[in-house]
Amino acid sequence: MRVVFLGLVSALALAGAAKAAAPTDAELTAPIHQFFDAFGKGDMAGATAAYAPVDLTIVDELPPYIWRGPDALKAWAADLGKDDANRGLTEPAVTLGEVFRTEVTGDKAYVIIPAIFAYKEHGAPMHDPARMTFTLTHGDGGWKITSWTWTGPKPVEGPPHAAAAQQPVKP
Repeated sequence: MRVVFLGLVSALALAGAAKAAAPTDAELTAPIHQFFDAFGKGDMAGATAAYAPVDLTIVDELPPYIWRGPDALKAWAADLGKDDANRGLTEPAVTLGEVFRTEVTGDKAYVIIPAIFAYKEHGAPMHDPARMTFTLTHGDGGWKITSWTWTGPKPVEGPPHAAAAQQPVKP
């Protein structure tokens, strides 16, 4: 009986330790915020530091819609710059909402977060609500992004509402 009791206590202690070790939303979103903060300032080195050194995958709404490989972020940024120039986009800003969903298994994570891309197109205010889905991996440098997608309806004319980034994007 004593062995069973000790085994039960050990199992409960390990379960509690595993639960306590689960990453918080803030830990999981730190590299996401790091990427957007640095990219918004034109700091590509800082933006790149948010990513794991893997074959990154990015899926976004501008052509060619998918970027893969170790230089995916650089290629996406170049295509984004061209697309912005071609469409007359200025004053870009991304606002992230509260985490919508997280899944964590060991050193891998899946995070969905609402986002709004606000900008001006030929001087007219526009906003592009979406859900961003990220995959991350945990290593020596903490959590790092391994992929992301931008998913949402077509952009809408006018400025976004302050609470819009908090709301899930409607299908």
